[in-house]
Amino acid sequence: MKQHTDERSFRDPVCSMQISRLTAIEECLYQDKSYYFCSGACREAFEKEPGKYIHHHRQHGMKQR
Repeated sequence: MKQHTDERSFRDPVCSMQISRLTAIEECLYQDKSYYFCSGACREAFEKEPGKYIHHHRQHGMKQR
């Protein structure tokens, strides 16, 4: 029987795997935000180059200079 949980899903920023806080192997706090990872290797890659894995969104109507 499938168990129903209300656990929120997160995307590993390195490999894009969908995980929850319960299934995450690693966690990292960066710029006051928690990121969850499926493995230590993904966490290490993120810590070396976080800007490579974090996508900043432009606000609607704002132009980049």
